Amino acid sequence: MRAIADTLSVRFNPVAVRGEVSGFSRAASGHCYFSLKDDSGQVRCAMFKRAAEQLNFTPRDGLLVEAQGKLDVYGPRGDLQLIVESLKPAGQGALFEQFLRFKAKLEAEGLFDPARKRPLPAQPRSIGVVTSLGAAALRDVVTALRRRVPHIPVLIYPAAVQGMQAPAELCRALEAVYQRHQVHGESEVLLVVRGGGSLEDLWSFNDEALVRTLARAPMPVVCGVGHETDFTLADFVADLRAPTPTAAAELCAPSRETRLGELVYLQDRLDEAVYSAVDQRAQRLDRLAQRLGRPSGRLHDSRQQLAGVQHRIQSALMLFRQHQNHRLDVLQRSLPQGAHRALEAHSRRIDQSAAALALLDPRLVLERGYAFLTDPQGLAIMRKSQARPGQALRATLADGELGITVDH
Repeated sequence: MRAIADTLSVRFNPVAVRGEVSGFSRAASGHCYFSLKDDSGQVRCAMFKRAAEQLNFTPRDGLLVEAQGKLDVYGPRGDLQLIVESLKPAGQGALFEQFLRFKAKLEAEGLFDPARKRPLPAQPRSIGVVTSLGAAALRDVVTALRRRVPHIPVLIYPAAVQGMQAPAELCRALEAVYQRHQVHGESEVLLVVRGGGSLEDLWSFNDEALVRTLARAPMPVVCGVGHETDFTLADFVADLRAPTPTAAAELCAPSRETRLGELVYLQDRLDEAVYSAVDQRAQRLDRLAQRLGRPSGRLHDSRQQLAGVQHRIQSALMLFRQHQNHRLDVLQRSLPQGAHRALEAHSRRIDQSAAALALLDPRLVLERGYAFLTDPQGLAIMRKSQARPGQALRATLADGELGITVDH
């Protein structure tokens, strides 16, 4: 049932119904129950106490009325019913039909899209208010803001909120707000407010040009026009709708006590964080102090370490000197024997080399009957092709030299 009710709310609400009152009754609680019927059918209606208290006439059976409200489903019985938020004698139907046409047109253009809605600043630096200087709504807003946020500047932009000139004046006031916001950064949130009234009284806030001007607002807009049961197109285009002007002021300005409470809470958190950080640093300092110890103790330890290093160096030098002396003694004892052995080895190698060299002496070859031939220039003749007939040569024999001539 809840899903059906939500679907009806999104698709149709708000709605207007024209018909005759039937079965009207007022409960002890102040709520009113009745039906509205015409030639084609009827719909059950419920009008709760807060809306019934706004009636300026007494409904009775058979009276032709126009009702505005929301379709809903009564869960226990599953009945469709109309929750009536305003009720008046018939006669304003044409005006409300125009309201619905404007609403459908602007809704189709996306001006009422929930995705366009902006959140209100948590702590605005200044608040703008567009309304009439003589309106009771202005006094209510100023009183609420002075009570809740006396430290925030409130900028008033006056404009008529009822009558033929009201839409144009409201648009001019909004343009002034936008310009000062862009130049000076004023009015981080804007309130558009006026008190309750009939559909005709609030008609200025259904003006198409006004709605489009509100849609261009560079800051979030809170619309507090009329009472809780009143709806205007300005409500739909605003970032937030407030049921009353006073509620609009309260929505954009959290109470000073609330903010002070938040500050106290944040101060406590900050103090706790600081104390915790100081404690941690103190513990770390204690640990470092334990590791560092007293300077005299550190100096004593360093001196002991230095003495140990010096002792190890002296011991190492002494061992190195002893080792070198031992090696020198060994070398001194072994040098004569080594030199003698080296001399004998060199003598043997010289004798062996002399014997090998003697074997290569050409005189030994000449002693065996060979001769060594050279030309007049002293070049050796080793092949027949080097000599020519009639050439004079010299033959070296074992016991001397002979001059010879080549015959052929």
